[in-house]
Amino acid sequence: MDISADFNWWQIEPAMLWTDVLIYILVAAIGIFVVYARRHEHLRAPWRQVLYRRLAMSALIILMAFVVIGLLDSIHFKVPLEQREDGSVLYSTEVYSLFDRIVLPLKNHTEKTYSEPFAYQLYAKENIEQADGSMRRDFPRLKYGSAHLDAPEIQRGVDIQARSLVALGEAVLLGLLITTLLAGWQTRRNNERFTITLQGMLMGRTRLPWRSMLATVFFILLFLLFAMELGTHYHIFGTDKVGQDVLYLSLKSIRTGLVIGTLTTLVMLPFAVLLGIMAGYFRGWVDDVIQYLYTTLSSIPSVLLIAAAILVMQVYIENNPQQFATVLQRADARLLFLCLILGITSWTSLCRLLRGEALKLREADYIQASQAFGVRSAKIITRHLLPNVMHIVLIVIVLDFSGLVLAEAVLAYVGVGVDPSMNSWGNMINSARLEMAREPIVWWSLLAAFVFMFILVLAANLFADAVRDAFDPRLRSS
Repeated sequence: MDISADFNWWQIEPAMLWTDVLIYILVAAIGIFVVYARRHEHLRAPWRQVLYRRLAMSALIILMAFVVIGLLDSIHFKVPLEQREDGSVLYSTEVYSLFDRIVLPLKNHTEKTYSEPFAYQLYAKENIEQADGSMRRDFPRLKYGSAHLDAPEIQRGVDIQARSLVALGEAVLLGLLITTLLAGWQTRRNNERFTITLQGMLMGRTRLPWRSMLATVFFILLFLLFAMELGTHYHIFGTDKVGQDVLYLSLKSIRTGLVIGTLTTLVMLPFAVLLGIMAGYFRGWVDDVIQYLYTTLSSIPSVLLIAAAILVMQVYIENNPQQFATVLQRADARLLFLCLILGITSWTSLCRLLRGEALKLREADYIQASQAFGVRSAKIITRHLLPNVMHIVLIVIVLDFSGLVLAEAVLAYVGVGVDPSMNSWGNMINSARLEMAREPIVWWSLLAAFVFMFILVLAANLFADAVRDAFDPRLRSS
């Protein structure tokens, strides 16, 4: 069912998924950490180094654009269908997100089957009935793509150029507006002339890389406006087998990638931090037990362990359908379980690093002095060990994020990833495997998933490099 644009917003019914709750908790935790870090100079200093790096800030802005889309796609609700005679409201069984409402044309403009990017007809020939009753085999016109053109084979190129120029002009105007507002804010803050501030920002003479940040914002605005101007009249990345817009599927997959990358880290951290520090600090039999545990876990092929766990979860969902009212809830439960399994199987490497660091730190003079004065072990761990290993935790988190996003694609490709009904880049690549084998080849789904995944992983890696350089004590001292 297509979501309607004219329903009453005050009658919607909120629909909260488990991953939504965890995402909100994660956002709140990041907000609390930011407030805490702003009040402590030893935490602000390394982050200030990150903020002064051009590539890191450009990557951060791109990551924030992905995060905004992911958060908008994490606000779910059910739309009202009709009001009964007793005053109660009948709601749709399908769950929508706020992002679905924003990109309503992309969601609703569903064609019959495959179509190429910017095409005006289907990708395969069909029998078309003529006005005189005869049959003709040809490429049918699309229902939505280029539907506003009377002669798309002639007008399409000019129309695309005109709309692209409009998007470029709007992006330039918005970019100038944002630049002016930022320059005005900096002028008031630094108490200097507006022209000097603006010139410094545009020439790259400021400590904060405003020029790189503004250029990144401009390209993001250009893509958004390009998608708004052309996406409502064309299928920019084509359509898939069932006629869904590939641009819409690619954007919807952002939330899955972010959930895999972030929630898995949340699951992994308690195991890695607690066991790693305990092994290094207590040594003896505690160290032996923890080493035996993560060595045994590492010896099991993670793909087999994940596949077995996902199959168990699938059987549980099929045997208890009453606990999962909608298809989205079933897919969300499987996604959350996948995050749990990935977290349980990926904490060992961080645990090893923290064990080694704790072994070194426990021999430090201030730790020895604390033990000599009879300070309890729990207090030594929380007051002295944990703050001194947090740079390792932070570096591993940002480095592992891109690896987890890629892991989802690999697991979906082998059939043990997220639910097939859930939008994800892994599922798009998995379905493209069959599309690449047909004749003619359908290549745009694979390309779209690859481009979006590449941008996210590249931005995460660039930002991770800057965080590693800023927080690693050896790199800072050099």
